[in-house]
Amino acid sequence: MSKTTPAARNKTIKISDKEISKISKRLITLNKKTSVKEIVNRTINQDVFSAIDFLPDRFIDLLFIDPPYNMNKTFGVAKFKESSIEKYADWLDGLIGKMERTLKDTASIYVCGDWKSSTSIHLVLIKYFKVRNRITWEREKGRGAKSNWKSNSEDIWFCTKSDNYHFDTESVKLKRRVIAPYRTGDGLPKDWKETADGSFRLTFPSNLWNDISIPFWSMPENTDHPTQKPEKLLAKLILASSKKGDMVFDPFLGSGTTSVVAKKLGRKYSGIEIDKKFACIAEKRLELAETDKNIQGYKDGVFWERNTNKFMK
Repeated sequence: MSKTTPAARNKTIKISDKEISKISKRLITLNKKTSVKEIVNRTINQDVFSAIDFLPDRFIDLLFIDPPYNMNKTFGVAKFKESSIEKYADWLDGLIGKMERTLKDTASIYVCGDWKSSTSIHLVLIKYFKVRNRITWEREKGRGAKSNWKSNSEDIWFCTKSDNYHFDTESVKLKRRVIAPYRTGDGLPKDWKETADGSFRLTFPSNLWNDISIPFWSMPENTDHPTQKPEKLLAKLILASSKKGDMVFDPFLGSGTTSVVAKKLGRKYSGIEIDKKFACIAEKRLELAETDKNIQGYKDGVFWERNTNKFMK
């Protein structure tokens, strides 16, 4: 097998120059004040700071921000350089301060970060929103470090614009296998159910997530984006903090996971991505979502524990 020939099980979404030429015609760029109708279910291809001022007021129900973390990183045509906690906070404040006017009073906001950037993120968010929680999720990827602890987690800060917000606990319960099933005095299962595949319990969602799998080459959602978020992760946030028909917005769209999951779950969507190739991959994934509504790890209205493949067929 040649180095350029992918393995038979490699399902990574690729895009050719010919596809980019065709799909890029669907991308939009903002150069004047726009209406919601003009951007709904569209991908905006430009730098986020050149687009924010043209976005409508008070149109977002759920804002998901996955900004460049405070490290040296290249994202296609975009590059980010590590700075101090204070300077990163100033950079983020420039974004959040401008995005605030685009949020409905009932909006929820999620902001991603790692251990290095979370201090800056918290300092900025408390200026504009009500910070309600910090989700920590296990990002099991990489070989580790010889002179430090392996960085194996990331944070997602949960905020709301006001005290009037939507949160649907029932939609994001986790289905866990019962290891030591407890029964009542008459022998009936207590808070769990027996099935042909085993004993399971639906548990309330917590702020510690260890059921997320990072997209890799044999998963059909995988792309070449270096910091792609899993569809399952976005599904949890979207189901918990939005209703069908709500507007979900992502100013750092990347390869389109936020828009794709919002579409699969019946929400409106829009996002901004500076790199044309990744923006086109997002559009390609949105096309695939027309016929494939599957979200790995989410089935029959519940989220399953990681590596429960036999139940996800």
